[in-house]
Amino acid sequence: MPSGDRGVDAEKRATLRRFAALGAATPLAGLSAGEAQAQTGDNDARDAILGYVNATPGAHFSKLRDDLKLGTGETQHHLRRLLDEGALVSRRDGDYRRFFLADRFSTFEQVALGYLRRETPRGMLLTLLRHPDATGSEIASALDVSRATVSTYASQLDDAGLLDRTDGYAVSRPETIITLLVRYADSFDAETRAFAADADSLVRYDP
Repeated sequence: MPSGDRGVDAEKRATLRRFAALGAATPLAGLSAGEAQAQTGDNDARDAILGYVNATPGAHFSKLRDDLKLGTGETQHHLRRLLDEGALVSRRDGDYRRFFLADRFSTFEQVALGYLRRETPRGMLLTLLRHPDATGSEIASALDVSRATVSTYASQLDDAGLLDRTDGYAVSRPETIITLLVRYADSFDAETRAFAADADSLVRYDP
């Protein structure tokens, strides 16, 4: 085997083992072995997928495949097994199919995570959580996108139950959205991590 191929294989194994450690710690890890023990590589791949989805809920097929350095057929095979065994569930989101640990999220949370995985809708929600009175034009300026782009996504977020456009723009169930952003901040971007660092001041508690 050429030395370059050995390097790629070593990198893949290291990536799988890193996420497999997370997957092995999930309550559903035992399901990934199936009825009979498979080869170690198969178990590592399935535990890695569980660990990855646990840390990155709502990830779609291509991102999961690429981040874990798996082949397309390999990824399809293991996801099918995990779905059949009930370890994972999936949800269609436009052109994507997104994956979640089973029995972990409500329908609202699954939908929310799907939109939070998209850069512009996530930016819109972050902006509105920080600045509840922000207008469409102000959101567009903050995100460096067109006003039409904001309007298009605002309509989608409204239809999905994540945004109320009755009187301006208002995030629906903001505490749930903040919780998801804070809990999975490391799986998003630097802006979300910065938001999570001072999110305590944004959460309203009942007196």
